[in-house]
Amino acid sequence: MIYVIDHEDSFTYNLVHLLEGFAPTYVSNYYDINWHQLEKSKVIIFSPGPGNPSHYPETQTVYKKYKGNKKIIGICLGFQQILYAENANIVPQKKIYHGYQSKVKALKESTLFKPNKVFLAGRYHSLKLKEPFNSLSLKITMRCVESNVAMAIEDTINNVYGFQFHPDSFLTVDGKFLIQKVLQF
Repeated sequence: MIYVIDHEDSFTYNLVHLLEGFAPTYVSNYYDINWHQLEKSKVIIFSPGPGNPSHYPETQTVYKKYKGNKKIIGICLGFQQILYAENANIVPQKKIYHGYQSKVKALKESTLFKPNKVFLAGRYHSLKLKEPFNSLSLKITMRCVESNVAMAIEDTINNVYGFQFHPDSFLTVDGKFLIQKVLQF
């Protein structure tokens, strides 16, 4: 089962519909976690959402409890929450990307995607990872071709992954493929 933590974003159910094609999916709001269902899940998804990762301490608690024990995937705000939980700084971007399609390129650090493979990705965010960011296990694995902003992370040791962009958006050309690669890894 996939457990989706909803941060009350309009994209959450686009993501849920995509995930339901892979496994039964359970959804709850970030402030109303069903711990019994969460324990039964194999994958935890942190959904997109408004605001800053610091606004969601409940999700941080889930991350710290299950990191290394369950597969965790963060999308947009969820991506930022994973980084924030790893002591990264999340800061405003100069340019806001809402409903913007970007080319993102897989880096040689990626275990899941071929290096230099370019994807078209739908972006809806005003915050980004402040770099440099150092982690022993979490690697930046995709970057925006235009701005060089971090667009994906992988931690194959702890089974943690994230996309700054929206695989569930119609602006992301291979979104189902991207999610499938992470779920099946």
